This record gives sequence, structure tokens and C-alpha cells, in this order.
Amino acid sequence: MTSRRGFIGGVSTAALLSGTTSASAQKKYDDGANDKEIKIGHFCPYSGPASAYGVIGKGHEAYWKAVNDAGGINGRMVRFVTRDDGYNPAKSVEVTRELVEQEKVLCLFNTLGTPTNTAIHKYVNQKKVPHLYVSTGATKWGNPKDFPWSMGFQPDYRTEGVIYAKHALANVKDPKFGVLMQNDDFGKDYWDGIKEGLGKDVVKGVKLVTYEVTDPTVESQIIQLKDSGANVLLNISTPKFAAQSIRAMVNIGWKPAHYLTNVSVSVASVMKPAGFENSQGILSSSYIMDPTDKQWADHEDIKAWRAWMTKYMPNADQGDVNYAFAYAVSSLMKETLKKCGDDLTRANVMRQAANFKNQRIPMVLPGITINTSPTDYYPIQAIQLARFKGESWELFGEVLHAESS
Repeated sequence: MTSRRGFIGGVSTAALLSGTTSASAQKKYDDGANDKEIKIGHFCPYSGPASAYGVIGKGHEAYWKAVNDAGGINGRMVRFVTRDDGYNPAKSVEVTRELVEQEKVLCLFNTLGTPTNTAIHKYVNQKKVPHLYVSTGATKWGNPKDFPWSMGFQPDYRTEGVIYAKHALANVKDPKFGVLMQNDDFGKDYWDGIKEGLGKDVVKGVKLVTYEVTDPTVESQIIQLKDSGANVLLNISTPKFAAQSIRAMVNIGWKPAHYLTNVSVSVASVMKPAGFENSQGILSSSYIMDPTDKQWADHEDIKAWRAWMTKYMPNADQGDVNYAFAYAVSSLMKETLKKCGDDLTRANVMRQAANFKNQRIPMVLPGITINTSPTDYYPIQAIQLARFKGESWELFGEVLHAESS
């Protein structure tokens, strides 16, 4: 498996991001921070074609409310300012400018989507605003040399694509590959990994069919893929289209080995709407504990998460892994801000973000820890394969670590 740890060469252009600093006696602040408050900015699609992800923003709001109820961070309340960008890059630019120039947030946190974050990538780096733990696994978020103010969170899509391709080659007899791809940077990053995993000779025979995020359905694409004779589907789609494709395959009686991207594994927003009976045997991967997986029922992380959900989001669906994701990434942001102490400058926020060693955070699978450095902006580089069985995902195999491959 290709290592993403070594994917970006060179060293960070910003020496200010190296090493650690302890909180000095003198308090230091940039925009968005003072003695009483830390203001962080966020956007996600509460509306539009990717609105299934809106629950992540709701999860963040509830998390920071719980943090504030417990006394805040180093005595400061967190003010979480979130905006709806509708998964529209032009709108993402607009709300980001508002967050940075009008709201004057200290940092951006877990802004969602590959095309949407791509649209603000240069702007936030020119403005030197921390663009942290973005909610997209595109490989580009791990490039501290050229973009020292942007950092990812989840395993990158390219590595995931490599793993699916190699698993299919090893486990499907006479595999013939079909790929359904969202036609944007999100899709292309996975496709690069799939090509890498399959190798040049196999790629020549792959049937690649794309869809636009504005398309109403992907039924015609699924028919094209079936007609190609493919017996393996590598499904690079967001939740709405993932659920549609599962139902469409049943409607036309196509039963390939089905690999689904881990951004679309929510039982509540994908598998249940698609029909549990239609979803059996689908393969994906995970790095977050799925609350529907009974093996975690007595785990202390799940118990704490359920207590938080019950108190702060009593009407939310506890079968939606997106809430577990929101809890995990917010926990990392909290640890980052905590480490900043009284030096709440943007430079120090990035310095602390780039200095985690084997950090355990709640709801991340056992055996997976957070590791970053000034030259390594990929906090999580491990996943475990999973198969859908009954009404939940079942993990199998070992935790696969990109950095040790």
C-alpha cells in the first residue's frame, strides 16, 4: 500500500509551525480570541444535494455547548459560528469571507466538502487563517510545504482507493471493474487511488461513469455499468447518490462486489434509506466507531457519546455515524485549543495542530491515533475494512496503517 505519509516531500515553508510552545505568562491573542472567548468558524451543507451532512454541523454545535457548560477551554467560552454553504463552492467563498473578515474568527474548523474547501484553499492560506481538520479526505490537505495553514483530519481518499482496488483484485475471481464517480475533486482523488491500486494494465479495462452533484439521479449510470459486464463496483459517491445507486442495482438485478466510500457509510442516511435488505455484503472501511456496531455497545467511548447525545441532541438519530464523526473531530479541536494555553494566536494554533504524537481521541477505532508534525498534515492514516451485515457494519481484518506500509 502506498504511503501517504511520504506523499508530500520537503519541509514546511513556515518555520513558525515547527516545535511546540508552552503557554507563556503573557497572554497573546489574534482575531477571534480574548480573555473570555474563542471564536471558531465553520460551514457545511444544511441544504442542497449534500444536506445529509448537515447533521455534522448540528453535532458540532451540541459539542461546543457541552464544552461551554463544563467551563470552556482554559476558562474561555467557545463561540461556534456556522454557515450553510449548500455544497456550492461560490457560496463557500462568500461565507468564508464573512467568517474571516466580518466575524473575525480565530480559525476555520471542519469545513465540509472537497470542491467547497478547494474554493477557499488559497484565500485562507494567503490570509494565514488556520483551516483545520477539514471534513474531506482529499490528498491535497496534507501539503504543508505549499499550504501551511490547511490540515486534514480523516484518512485520505487516495489511500482508501488503493486499498479497495487491491482487496478486489485479491478477492474477486476474474474481476472486471466498473467505477461510479462524482465528477469533482472528491471523485478524482479516489479515482487516482483506484488507478494506483489496480495498476496500468487493469485500468485499461475499467468502465468509468461519472455524475454531477446537481444530477437528480444516477440510475442511468448504474445501467451503463451493469451493461459493461462489470462484476466489481467501486462506488465513489456522496450519501444521496450512494443510497440511490444501491436501490438502482436491486431494480435491475445487478449484484457485483460493491465497494462504497467511507464518506457514505451512515446507516441512518444511506443504508436504511437504501433498504437494509438491499445493502447486505457491501464493503467499505472505517476509522470511527459506528454506533450501530454492537461490538462497541459497552465501550466507554460509546457510553460517553450516547450520554452526550441524549442530553444535548435528544431528538437526533443515534444510528447516524456522522454524529460520532462530529464528536471525534471536535474532540481533536478541543485538545488543540487546550494546548494553546494563553497563546491564542493563529500561528500557535497551527503549531499545536502540527504536534500530536499518538494522541487518542474518543470514538476513533482502537489502535488508531492522531499523529502530526510540521511536515505531516495527515492526522489519521489508518482504516479497517468493514462489511454491511444485518443492520450494521461489521469490521474485519487488521487495522491498516499507511505510515507503516
